[in-house]
Parts: sequence; structure tokens; C-alpha cells
Amino acid sequence: MANGEKPKQKMEFTIIRDNPTAGHKGFGIGSISLENVSPVMIDVEEELAQVEIGALHARSKTERGVKFTPDRKDSEGGKPYWLVWVAIDYKEDGPYYAGVTAAEMVVNREKRRGYKNLPEHVNLLDKALKRHVIVDKMDDRSKKVLAEFLQEQNPELWERSHQLQEALGVIG
Repeated sequence: MANGEKPKQKMEFTIIRDNPTAGHKGFGIGSISLENVSPVMIDVEEELAQVEIGALHARSKTERGVKFTPDRKDSEGGKPYWLVWVAIDYKEDGPYYAGVTAAEMVVNREKRRGYKNLPEHVNLLDKALKRHVIVDKMDDRSKKVLAEFLQEQNPELWERSHQLQEALGVIG
């Protein structure tokens, strides 16, 4: 840098683990832990679900290289996706899928544009962390893909997730 200037330090988002205030006096008070939440991306057309950890920072493989706007017209002709926030919690008989919420996305790779309602994505992440199950906007095909994916990931968690099974239209 010229004239002895120091480069500006980048402000980076940090996931705070466990007790956010441990050893930091007042720092981090009011922060939330994202330790037990995972973003699952569902490709509606391909009927494929996979965990994309980068989505916690809006930098998943699906989102990279795309400029997102809240206007659906910008991504017209794009591919539909669901970003599903999955939070795990523990009850007496063991861990289960406690909070599951789904947010819509559209990605048009040709135009390098996408649609997503960022405030909705953030609010749904918060709802998943608060143990809500909100999947009512998902189409039946995507619900089936999500149910099969979560069953395959961990059958024991799935068996204890009665509220989620009901919301996805899967019995037992």
C-alpha cells in the first residue's frame, strides 16, 4: 500500500459455537448458534437433495456466480430450487429433525441471475432454529425428495420426527 496505509481488514461472518459469551465478557451477547442446523438444497427438476453448507453464507455451489434479486422476472426461465433449513434437537428418546423450513429459489445460469427473497430465507432459518416445521409451500414431488433424503441420512432421527413426517405427508 502507498504511503504506509494498511489494507482494510475484512469483516467476516463467524459461526459462534456453543456458548457465544464464554470468555468474552459482553461480546456476542444475543448471538445464535448455528451448530445444529444444515442447509439442504433441493433441485426440483432433477429431484435431487444434498447438503450445501455454503448456503449458511449464501455461497453454496448452487448460488455461486449468480446475482440474486427479489424480482422473479430477472430469473425467468431459470431452474427452481428449495433451500431447506434442517435443525436437529434432542428429546428423551434421542435426536430428531426438530425444525425444518423451506425457502424458494430460482437460478438462471445463462443470465447469471436468480430469484430469492432474502428476508424470507433469514426468517425461515430463524423459524427452523426455533423448532418450527414450515414446508407447506413445497410441491408434493419436492416434499417426497426431502422425506427420502432425510430418511436416508439418518433413519433413527427420521423415526422420531413425527411432526415433520406429518407435514411432509408421510405416515410412520
